[in-house]
Amino acid sequence: MAQPLNVAVLGAECTGKSSLVTALQTHWQAHGATVHVAHEVLRQWCDEQGRTPLAHEQRGIAQAQAKLVEQARGGDFLIADTSPLMTAIYSDVLFQDLSLYPFALQHQRIYHHTLVTGLDLPWQADGIQRDGPVMRERIDARLRDVLQREGLAFSMVYGNGPARLASALAVLEPGTSAHAQKGGTWRWLCDKCSDSRCEHRLFSDLQAAVTR
Repeated sequence: MAQPLNVAVLGAECTGKSSLVTALQTHWQAHGATVHVAHEVLRQWCDEQGRTPLAHEQRGIAQAQAKLVEQARGGDFLIADTSPLMTAIYSDVLFQDLSLYPFALQHQRIYHHTLVTGLDLPWQADGIQRDGPVMRERIDARLRDVLQREGLAFSMVYGNGPARLASALAVLEPGTSAHAQKGGTWRWLCDKCSDSRCEHRLFSDLQAAVTR
């Protein structure tokens, strides 16, 4: 049985990951494709427990996230709404626990594409899962650092609504990518600065120029 194209959608809190996953699923299903989605385990866990996980509970969440992906068989596309790597990132930043990285990094290599949602969307409170814009920037920076350090190709996704979907499809549908360089990694718009606010301004300027 043919294996699906595996896509992981990663990113800090309040960056539109779930909305992008839904948009990709809808787009591909509208074209007759079979799409499996591995939904975010952490969100369900927090809803059921009424709190965020403690340090010793992180591993179980990461393993459950990976299991959802491993259970998917057949079809054309598999989209993971986050992956164990995000759990490892949060364990690192929140609890100074590096123990989840080996498992999470091994799992991450099964994906054909890794999309990272940018910080161009405004931060909004959403119950107990949101830690604030400062933490969002810390998680975003650590995620990119780990992906780059480990040589894991990724592509940044920006834009609001249809523009965010178009940014993702430019990477996922061959021959249409305007923002991913060879190997699938992001080419910084400013090689001297990785500040998210500066990056957002430059990307917004580029989008505005394209749509004129």
